[in-house]
Amino acid sequence: MSSKAEDRLALHGSGAVYWHKLASEVRRDRWLYVLLAPGVIYFLVFKYLPMFGIVIAFENYVPFTGVLGSEWVGTKWFNSFFGFPAWTTYLANTLILSVMNLVFYFPAPIILALMLNEMRLQRYKRLLQTMLYVPHFISIVIVVSITFVMFGPSGIVYKATESVLGYPIKYMGSPDTFRWMIIGQTIWKETGWGTIIFLAALTNVDTQLYEAAMVDGAGRIRRLWHITLPAIRSTIVLMLILRMGSMLDTGYDHLILMANAMNRKASQTLDVFVYQQGIQSGQFSYASAIGLMKSIVSVTLVVSSNKIAHLLGEQGLY
Repeated sequence: MSSKAEDRLALHGSGAVYWHKLASEVRRDRWLYVLLAPGVIYFLVFKYLPMFGIVIAFENYVPFTGVLGSEWVGTKWFNSFFGFPAWTTYLANTLILSVMNLVFYFPAPIILALMLNEMRLQRYKRLLQTMLYVPHFISIVIVVSITFVMFGPSGIVYKATESVLGYPIKYMGSPDTFRWMIIGQTIWKETGWGTIIFLAALTNVDTQLYEAAMVDGAGRIRRLWHITLPAIRSTIVLMLILRMGSMLDTGYDHLILMANAMNRKASQTLDVFVYQQGIQSGQFSYASAIGLMKSIVSVTLVVSSNKIAHLLGEQGLY
């Protein structure tokens, strides 16, 4: 038998062994794959299959003719957006809100998780955690309604501010306070829920490190700075990279509920513009083009931040 024939036989034999081993592992872990199946199906149906619809960003999409029957217009809708005089205003409002979210909201769950981790009475700690998780499950409609009741012209906060300062502050009607109201609502609603992943990361910290640091005379602040934070640094970096992927997502539902004629100067973001063009005006191709641009920027931010994390010695997302 020639050497080439022997190589093909050996390759075939190794391939058979590989598939036999793979089949045995699948049979062994079959219930894990059953648990995995709903998640895989969800992402296939709601995340990957709809990506075919991106093509309408380059078409003059008409629902009656469908995706394949609509007229191809190339980059017409992208040119229309960049030719729209107010597109810079929408982009600026989006970036301002996103940066404010990154600066004020992103550190909030980390700080709160560190504070909860320092609590020694487990009963009160669990009770406090439960109370902090509750706002996440409250609808944003309810949150906005509560805000209107408290900060509206007849609200207790509005009247208290007026009595103290001597003049009212238009919390709901001023572009200057609008963004702070949005950030405040986000922090109140999501900070407690965001602590879950950081508290889980803190459980992996070796308690012997704290004991050794205490023996060396390290106080609580030094233990926090030199032990706790380095232990969850990789988790913080990972969450920051993921956060960069949603930098341009401001949540149109939240903004539309809070918007009015007086604060419209600050409430007009890209998400709101997509909603107005796609749902209210029926310009699906125009809205899809803007959404595609947002997605491209988001992917670029994720890849870039992941590369920077690698350069700084962190593991990153991949």
